[in-house]
Amino acid sequence: MKMSKGKLARRSRLIGRFKHKRRLTVNDLIKDFKIGDSVIIDIKSNYHKGMPHPRYRGRRGVVIDHQGKACVVKVRDGGKYKTLIVSPVHLKAAA
Repeated sequence: MKMSKGKLARRSRLIGRFKHKRRLTVNDLIKDFKIGDSVIIDIKSNYHKGMPHPRYRGRRGVVIDHQGKACVVKVRDGGKYKTLIVSPVHLKAAA
């Protein structure tokens, strides 16, 4: 049988490591970020919609636009800037 090569293949242990501490609340679902806000990508393992690739976990970015309910976040990856479409559930405000 061929092994899966999807973006979450062999990562379920890493994503769900702190699952018992990361319960999804109503406040998580109704977060609102303004354009220009600085955010940190914080993946919630129990909400799969709009989840970014796990390589961006803990990265800091800036909200540059909104696309539906999701936020378009500009993140630096190495020497380049990338734009990610992320659900607000997976973001938290940077201090």
